[in-house]
Amino acid sequence: MGSYEDAGAAGDVVLDYSHLSLNTFNVDSISDERKRDAKQLYLSYNRLASLPSSVSLFCKLEFLDISNNGLVDICDGITRLTRLKTLVAKNNRLDEFSLPKEFGSLQLETLNFSGNRFEEIPLQCMKLLRLHSLSLGGNRLKSIPAEIENLTSLELLYLGGNLISAIPPEVANLPYLTYLVLCDNRIQSIPPQLTSPLYSRLHSLRSLSLHNNLLTYLPREILSLVHLQELSLRGNPLVVRFVKEMTYDPPSLLELAGRTVKSRNIPYSACDLPSNLLRYLDLASKCPNPKCAGVYFDSCVRQIKFVDFCGKYRLPLMHYLCSPECTSPCSSNPQSDAESEDERSVPTDRLQRVLLG
Repeated sequence: MGSYEDAGAAGDVVLDYSHLSLNTFNVDSISDERKRDAKQLYLSYNRLASLPSSVSLFCKLEFLDISNNGLVDICDGITRLTRLKTLVAKNNRLDEFSLPKEFGSLQLETLNFSGNRFEEIPLQCMKLLRLHSLSLGGNRLKSIPAEIENLTSLELLYLGGNLISAIPPEVANLPYLTYLVLCDNRIQSIPPQLTSPLYSRLHSLRSLSLHNNLLTYLPREILSLVHLQELSLRGNPLVVRFVKEMTYDPPSLLELAGRTVKSRNIPYSACDLPSNLLRYLDLASKCPNPKCAGVYFDSCVRQIKFVDFCGKYRLPLMHYLCSPECTSPCSSNPQSDAESEDERSVPTDRLQRVLLG
């Protein structure tokens, strides 16, 4: 145990037992005072298979690094660390069954589970309402749970290097999210809700990493992310050949009635219509064609438009138009009628970096 004391001699609040090839962590030789006062504990680069319950003795611990071990589970004792703010557990063998049931009761602000074996994000993590940073890169995740919207304090979400095929619209409900990393996945499209000014709360998003996915277009609404400065898209198909094969499904009678009400500004109130129709009318989207005053609900025409970014790149953005007539050119202008003035270019101060290669 002498090596333990030497490793922790750097300060009375920092205990460093990393790189010692430990199979177990025996705290008997650590004084009660040091256990009580320690705020940081480093156990990385050892051979621990399980986090020992004795970790609960470090009652003032704020930072715990247990990376690069062989951990397959995390003991219940961690839930008694009421002051713990940062947990780094990279490069272990953890999965969604490795966490204690009450893990969500912790007051964590930073959680890093990158390089493990998670196939799902544990629902306990969705209860960590103080989280500012969540990293689960390099796992086996196939999806993002809708409960991600509970983490309203989140600023960094790192999910690169997984098997994720879709982005749930609930991600749009993270008002402080600044960095969203979804690179090296299998994502084929971005839901319009993620960037729509009508639904999205991503008012703080500055960096969006989507490189090495299967994207063939971007939603037109991405232009509404006014604080976005970096967009990484390299390694995506970004092709438009499938557009010609798209079909237009005629609107239902319900949609035709809804379009009439919204486009003609017919007044209505909660006394006039049942709640389900009121909710339906609230979902109306305005046709982006500046020469069309129409709206649409479920029936629309999808069309790719290329938009200049920073005067250097032309990116394919998806437009949703209310009817096939909106796609027909009415003048000799080479730009489509569906392309409004503010979409013809994106100023350089809006997007400082667009990474395509």
